[in-house]
Amino acid sequence: MKRMAIDLNSDVGESFGPYKMGQDEDLFPFLTSANIACGFHAGDPTTIRKTLDLAARHKVAVGAHPGYPDRLHLGRVALPYSAEEVVDFILYQMGALQVMAESAGLKLHQVKLHGALYHRAAEDPRLAEMFLDAVVRLQHPIIIVGPPNSVLQKESEERGLDYAAEGFADRQYTDEGILVPRGSNHAGLIADPQAAAEQALLLAREHRINSASGKRIEMNVQTICIHGDTPGAWKIARAVREKLEQSKIAVRPLYSIVSE
Repeated sequence: MKRMAIDLNSDVGESFGPYKMGQDEDLFPFLTSANIACGFHAGDPTTIRKTLDLAARHKVAVGAHPGYPDRLHLGRVALPYSAEEVVDFILYQMGALQVMAESAGLKLHQVKLHGALYHRAAEDPRLAEMFLDAVVRLQHPIIIVGPPNSVLQKESEERGLDYAAEGFADRQYTDEGILVPRGSNHAGLIADPQAAAEQALLLAREHRINSASGKRIEMNVQTICIHGDTPGAWKIARAVREKLEQSKIAVRPLYSIVSE
């Protein structure tokens, strides 16, 4: 009998200049994949290099995490760019990270869009199609990471592309299976490590979560995210990984799960 397996990812590399974001050094020992900010919504070249070094040291698979060019709102506000312009700056960011990854002896395995762009591509058929049109022309296949049951997932699978549906250990969901919007007082945030670990276990073992109101929601995912900027993120990641491994669920990089 094949052992259940899940990838544990985080969005990292969000510091820039003198401004430190997240807890990357403490977080990496518990991850199997890392989505690295590419400099538009967060991050900078030096932060990218240091983050890639961390990934190499901890044997963590790396992916690109491109977002809107919007440091002010950390890429979490939708901006009025055309689909063509969005694809241009996605590829621009991926290209920069790809070269830096290769210089560190690493390969880019996946791409996960950030923030408002993540949600737009999941819902906008034209953007999803244009984004995937560009991805299929890349020299090396790349895994698309995004929300389950989305336009982006449907379009990816119809094209025969590798798509990994993602769930979140540290965020609550609505009854419709959508993340509770960020807002004041950390709305929708699960900051308790054990509560996050229980949600991760439900996602990995039973392919479901319980919404904020207690409704059971089916959610088939291959990767679970812990936000790098969540307070105590590394403690959450440690609790999640320990809970999964104690429950005999293998925690492995996404590329090894998708290729099965």
